[in-house]
Amino acid sequence: MANELFDGLAVMEPGCVWLVGAGPGDPGLLTLHAVNAIRQADVIVYDALVNAGCLKLASPEAVLEYAGKRGGKPSAKQRDISLRLVDLARAGKKVLRLKGGDPFVFGRGGEEALALVDHNVPFRVVPGVTAGIGGLAYAGIPVTHRDVNHSVTFLTGHDSNGIVPDRIDWKSVSKGSPVIVMYMAMKHMASIAGQLMKAGRKPDEPMAIVCNATTEQQQVLETTLEWAERDLVVAGLSPPAIVVVGEVVSLRRTLDWLKLAEREPLKEMTE
Repeated sequence: MANELFDGLAVMEPGCVWLVGAGPGDPGLLTLHAVNAIRQADVIVYDALVNAGCLKLASPEAVLEYAGKRGGKPSAKQRDISLRLVDLARAGKKVLRLKGGDPFVFGRGGEEALALVDHNVPFRVVPGVTAGIGGLAYAGIPVTHRDVNHSVTFLTGHDSNGIVPDRIDWKSVSKGSPVIVMYMAMKHMASIAGQLMKAGRKPDEPMAIVCNATTEQQQVLETTLEWAERDLVVAGLSPPAIVVVGEVVSLRRTLDWLKLAEREPLKEMTE
């Protein structure tokens, strides 16, 4: 029955690269297309946010190459990663670039795809569950709720240089989006919270920070814009994390389904 699930799915061809999203952490959130790719690949070039459980699905003959990029730590350069994919494909390998979340949501998958196009390397994109949706769902926080919001903004907390992006119009974001979901924002939390409050968000607006989302190490900090920086220091949390601002955070009191299901309790920290 298990093998029948893959009947009719795409076959990886030698000399081709698949850019695949591994989801936010829990291997159970891999798509069927993602598992299909992992099982077929000759070489898997994976990033820092790919759960080790996902890699266990690879063929014993597959070569696993780490190409993680973590802020503030020694990391492979993006250009080198892209060219490595090209070289492997030209060597006739079935290449899988496995990325946490979704490759096209703050994952630089677009840059890698453009590099493949420039070098005439055929490729395929397999979307994944992005952490800004799946990670918050595991924390019991819906990104939309009919009685709270009809729009949501996703943004990144730092650019390629590791600083807060100067292209973000904080005033427009603050005014136009009831719910704001931020990737890679912990490092600049004080600056971001200050920008949002300066743009008109209330200091006591609910905020949640979800670290290591969907994994056994998941931690959830509920705080407010005003106290976010202080509470982060007290809690001692560290990335990777998803940050959400908005009234949907208050729904967690009722929708924390992991606790309701009486599963193994996750470490929680509240204000």
